[in-house]
Amino acid sequence: MNTHIRSLAEAGAGKTAVFILLALFAMGSWGLWLVLRDDYPQVANAWVGGLIAAGATAAGTLPVLFSQRLSERVQDTMFGFGAGVMLAASAFSLVVPGIQAARDLGNGPWSAGLTVGAAILLGAAVLLWLERTVPHEHFIKGKEGHDARVLKRTWLFVFAIMLHNLPEGLAIGVAFGGTDAMRAGALSTGIAIQDVPEGLVVAVALLAAGYSRTFAVVLGMASGLIEPVGALAGAAVMAWSSVLLPWGLGFAAGAMLFVISHEIIPESHRKGHEVYATCGLMLGFVLMMLLDTALA
Repeated sequence: MNTHIRSLAEAGAGKTAVFILLALFAMGSWGLWLVLRDDYPQVANAWVGGLIAAGATAAGTLPVLFSQRLSERVQDTMFGFGAGVMLAASAFSLVVPGIQAARDLGNGPWSAGLTVGAAILLGAAVLLWLERTVPHEHFIKGKEGHDARVLKRTWLFVFAIMLHNLPEGLAIGVAFGGTDAMRAGALSTGIAIQDVPEGLVVAVALLAAGYSRTFAVVLGMASGLIEPVGALAGAAVMAWSSVLLPWGLGFAAGAMLFVISHEIIPESHRKGHEVYATCGLMLGFVLMMLLDTALA
């Protein structure tokens, strides 16, 4: 009985700490925006774009508070939809503007393509290095990374979700820091749209992994906070030097492509719902393509 009471007390203290951290993050976010909005408007806009994406992730987790039922077929369709949005964002919002940015800097067609191509490979390589180095746990492959066995499972899931969401934040930041506002807005809108089902899937997966309903929602909400941080970093780098714009756009595209191929598509196909996942991917791709080409 005493052990049970102590466990409940520890769980309650953990939830309280998380809520306090979220409140502090909200206040800090407002203060940071006030500091940036006049002198660095592009960085401030990227910060807001990242916060909107994080808010979309948080909103997606809320249905888990009321129902834990979400069929595997629906989950895989949502995974495919997210992959489609990210694929189109990589192509239309990052790679194509990256090549154009390289051309604007005086590069020829081949030189511009090779520059962005090298940046894509660099982005994928960095994500691969992080994936091999940072301790984390996937729902498919289990524990990975150095010292993964000695950390609590909760932290391993947190790190895995952070590795998944970081490229999205970087893409938002690079877009706001180096491309026009309409194109950056279209990219952040598309990422926010796909973050809603992504947040739901993450919370449901955490629930299935044995976590309580409340903790799954709180952790799912917290998982999106890496996106505004990544957006801030990406925009700050782009504001520092316009010469880095093709590299930044290509790097963000490569990081997202790595996550799509290494995580999202395998997850969406492992339970035998490949057709639904592919349909979701096609719909997500078309939606993001329309957002980018019609709004930009």
